[in-house]
Amino acid sequence: MTERQLREQECQIARYRRLEREVTDPLAACLLHGIVEELEAELRKQRPEWHGPRD
Repeated sequence: MTERQLREQECQIARYRRLEREVTDPLAACLLHGIVEELEAELRKQRPEWHGPRD
């Protein structure tokens, strides 16, 4: 992955995290949480020093 793709994936993770916090349906929250975990695992493979969002 290029540096730009990695940054875009970080932004995508942040969007899904935000949705996960805002959603009221428990099933939707669970599904979004799974998506976030998968995206984070993929990002850690590409960028081992990445440990989470920059807040």
